Amino acid sequence: MWRYGPFLPVRDIAHIISLGEGWTPLLPARRLGNHLGVHRLFVKDEAANPTGSFKARGMSAAISKAHEYGINKFCVPTAGNAGGAAAAYAAAADCKIRVYMPADSGDAFIDECMTYGAEVTTVQGTIVDAGARLRAECDPAEWFDLSTLKEPYRLEGKKTMGLELYEQFHGNLPDVIIYPTGGGTGLIGMWKAFDELEELGVIGTTRPRLISVQVEGCAPIPRAFAEGKEFADPWADPQTAALGLRVPSAVGDFLILRAIRETGGEAIAVSEQSWREAVKLLGRFTGIYACPEGGVALAALLHLLIDEKVEPTDRIVLFNTGTGFKYRHVL
Repeated sequence: MWRYGPFLPVRDIAHIISLGEGWTPLLPARRLGNHLGVHRLFVKDEAANPTGSFKARGMSAAISKAHEYGINKFCVPTAGNAGGAAAAYAAAADCKIRVYMPADSGDAFIDECMTYGAEVTTVQGTIVDAGARLRAECDPAEWFDLSTLKEPYRLEGKKTMGLELYEQFHGNLPDVIIYPTGGGTGLIGMWKAFDELEELGVIGTTRPRLISVQVEGCAPIPRAFAEGKEFADPWADPQTAALGLRVPSAVGDFLILRAIRETGGEAIAVSEQSWREAVKLLGRFTGIYACPEGGVALAALLHLLIDEKVEPTDRIVLFNTGTGFKYRHVL
């Protein structure tokens, strides 16, 4: 990821905390594409990152910049993967960290954070409840909050996914990006990356259509998109086993919606059953053991094909945001 150092916020490379994140595979999914009737289908497999998810990118950037500022105590609410990544990079930086997560996140996530030396607190409810517990227990004068979009640098790490797509497509961009959206920093980050590439004069004004995908049991972004709203109302009683998407209220909701609309994209909600079937379909046709969120992305593509909202000749990228191995309790 740090190949893109001039795009990233750390000024002194001595402060970079890296575990080898980034430059994940962009895999041609030919068998799956032939099965679905699309000719240029790719999977960006973020499971190849340290700690097994795209969260490594954001935490590397955030903790590196905090390290440059002399910050050494962190706290973060998480649905699972962000906590694992934050704990790993905090350990690499010799920093303390408190991780707050829902009690039903699963032993794999809890054990991972504890192995890195994090102080883990589980709470009943969702990531919103975890955040509330964090704010009640962590004095902001002592503990730096790594919550999504409550600090500016996780977004900077996530934008490298967009820079990589440009480079991996040899100076081109895909037509469609299908992205499972919880807090939305990945989607917003790529949108920002493409603007920066245009500002440098290496691309024009054309953008990939950004497709934001959630699950019917927690779909504040698709609902707000359909209603033409600028902000998404919080989702009451969120229910989904795709834990990274069980985010009833995203801080960056207005940025997600703006990115979708400015690129001519869509916001789609898929059923619980459809993403479960899609995880298996992805496995059989690509050899990727996807996380639930990766299945959500493929389920959205099936909807787009049925509704004729993508063309068979479109260059389409599905994001698998993490490994399925941490989700054995829900898959």
